[in-house]
This record gives sequence, C-alpha cells and structure tokens, in this order.
Amino acid sequence: MSQWLVTSSMWHDIFAVGTPVLEKIIRPVIVYIFLVVLLRAFGKRELAQLNPFDLVVLLSLSNTVQNAIIGNDNSLSGGLIGAFTLLGINYLVVRFLFRHRRLDQVFEGKPTTLVEHGHLVKHALAKELLTRSELMTVLHRQGFDGLEEVERCVLEPGGTFYIQRKMPPVEKVEHEEVMHQLAELNGKLERLLHQRGEA
Repeated sequence: MSQWLVTSSMWHDIFAVGTPVLEKIIRPVIVYIFLVVLLRAFGKRELAQLNPFDLVVLLSLSNTVQNAIIGNDNSLSGGLIGAFTLLGINYLVVRFLFRHRRLDQVFEGKPTTLVEHGHLVKHALAKELLTRSELMTVLHRQGFDGLEEVERCVLEPGGTFYIQRKMPPVEKVEHEEVMHQLAELNGKLERLLHQRGEA
C-alpha cells in the first residue's frame, strides 16, 4: 500500500501542473516577444557570436529567463507546455513574416556592408560594434588571408557573414591562360626535339 502511495505521488509530481495552464502559455509568449525585441535592439553581433563574451551572454540569457518561462512549476507537463508554446509562437511569427515580406524586412533590418572593394567601411563597423580584429577573425575562418582578397563583406540581419572574393581582372586571367598554353607548347616542342635527337 505504501509503495502504491509513493508511486502515485511520484506520477502526480511529474505531471501535475503547479500553475494555471493559461499562465504557462502567457509566460513563454511574453519572454519570446521580449527576447526578439531585445536581440533586434542590440544588433546583429549577438547573433553572430563573434567572441566568447557574446556566447556567454546568449547562454546566460537562456538560463536567466528560464524561471520567467516556467515560474515555480517544475513539473514535466509544465515544461512541455512552455516548450510547445515557444515553438508554436515561433512558427506563427515566422509564417506571418513569410507572408508579409515587407514587414519581415522592416523587422529584421537591413544587411550592413563592412568591406567594399577591399576597404573597411569604418562607420558600418562602429555601428555594429565590430573591431577590425573581430572582422579579420571572421575572414580568416572563411579562408581569406587579408582584406586585399575581399571584394565585399556583408553582415546579414541573421548574424551571418556574406563574403565575396575579389576576382582577378579579365586581362590577368587571359594572360595567365596564354602563358600556361605557351608553357605546354614549349614542353611538347622540347620532347619532339629530344625524340629527333635520339633518332
């Protein structure tokens, strides 16, 4: 009998929601809206996670708002309701913005050009609170040795970097092609002369 009571109490603790279900739904919605607005206000660099500080902020942020989402309720049901609410509101927001592209552009913001024709756009770096060394780290991760190799670098609203490599001038490409073909012809000519000399 006592074993049955312990088991019954355990299942009750796991599934019994400690706060009203409506509160469990409202809390994640408010936190979601708050975080979206906050991340939008603080710029793209938080999403890009350019240094350890940005990563620490994002990790701490999730821990900080945890209690705001679940309240004093530690039940499994309460956590599942909160998670379902977060996923549901995110789905609705993304679907709504997908159907209203202009509103999406206004809400997400515009891309920021950080490098143009191999030169830093200093006011854009200052606007996004990026240092030259942080940008160089991003370029090095993408396989660029320096700014001279970059035609354009854009920080997208979602925190990703679009980097366009400088293309060599057409004349240079054509010159290298001609030189390569001449080297091949020269090699063939030497082989022919060598074969005739042996004959």
